[in-house]
Amino acid sequence: MCNKTFIRKSSLKVHQCVHTGERPYRCDVCNKTFSDRSGLKALQRIHTGEHPYGCDVCNKTFIHKSSLKVHQRVHTGERPYGCDVCNKTFSDRGSLKAHQRIHTGERPNGCDVCNKTFCARCSLKAHQSIHTGERPYGCDVCNKTFSDRSGLKAHQHIHTGERPYGCDVCNKTFSARGGLKAHQRVHTGEHPYGCDVCNKTFIYKKNLKAHRVHTGERPYGCDVCNKTFIHKSSLIAHLRTHTL
Repeated sequence: MCNKTFIRKSSLKVHQCVHTGERPYRCDVCNKTFSDRSGLKALQRIHTGEHPYGCDVCNKTFIHKSSLKVHQRVHTGERPYGCDVCNKTFSDRGSLKAHQRIHTGERPNGCDVCNKTFCARCSLKAHQSIHTGERPYGCDVCNKTFSDRSGLKAHQHIHTGERPYGCDVCNKTFSARGGLKAHQRVHTGEHPYGCDVCNKTFIYKKNLKAHRVHTGERPYGCDVCNKTFIHKSSLIAHLRTHTL
């Protein structure tokens, strides 16, 4: 079929299932089928809760040997998968593949509710919680909940004081990667958020949102004289006139 070669006859037999579509190994619990026995065995560990592959450094355990291998790169710092466009490197092939979609513009993961599309499956999963209201990741300190693990991890830095993301230009540090990424626009001059009416652009999305010149919206009201303002900072400055 494809002239691919194998050391073992058994490996050839498993490979041929790719062409024939044969999946002879079936899970007794969920009836999912596989072309090889190892795939079935790995799935069964999900049902049994077995994690036979353990990390020697932090004792974290995994269902798949390949998952352990990828995890160990956290400790070694190894990032063997490099992007051909921007030379950014990654610890696993899946992360590289998701990253490359930034350059190609491909967004294969679509939301069934609002049809919004995403480069990465994890981004889609986090987005879907907007519709379901699900926030399964909870902080042990203040019980605040999050729709995705990365949001929880970034939040926990508030309690620990950790700011692991540092700017290469001015050495300013941030608790979340998103904060660093937004800050870097100060140095690059990038203004990715643009107003549809006057084409004014902004570094931060919150600044675009605060740009309410065209809508006439004035959401910040004074409790003393009922005067309203476009920006919160303007309201704060105004309140001082009542305390003088």
